[in-house]
Amino acid sequence: MISIPKKGTPERDRLIEVFTACMMSMKGVAGNATLLCPTPGDVTDAAGGIHSDFLLNRVLIRMRSQPVKGKLVVICTKVEKEWRIGRLSGIRGVPPEFVTDKVYDDEQEIQIDIFKMRLDELSEHDGFPEHYNEGWKRHDDNWAVT
Repeated sequence: MISIPKKGTPERDRLIEVFTACMMSMKGVAGNATLLCPTPGDVTDAAGGIHSDFLLNRVLIRMRSQPVKGKLVVICTKVEKEWRIGRLSGIRGVPPEFVTDKVYDDEQEIQIDIFKMRLDELSEHDGFPEHYNEGWKRHDDNWAVT
């Protein structure tokens, strides 16, 4: 398993820099991909991102595989104009809560801030085989919430 680089290390700074470059290469394009595109949004000629950066790929897989409860998400507050960061409750039907008062007018900037926040929240060694458990066996998956 790949460890998350510690805060303040050159490797972590490089990871944030690569992610930021990928997000900015998608600026002004509907949708999102963690690919470095020479032409904004044109993923046919991707020159970097998750395909060429092994650590970024592994870190994003770890982030995406975390339980839904507590995940940070983008919430659109005004269609195509304003976005805010929210945190999921992990219970269906319960709306997410806003994390900050900051309002974004750019979809890519909010993705970058969420990436940084999630990096800070992830444990360096979380995700190793000894941390695995099957939620459905513990009734910890919210499928039978009444």
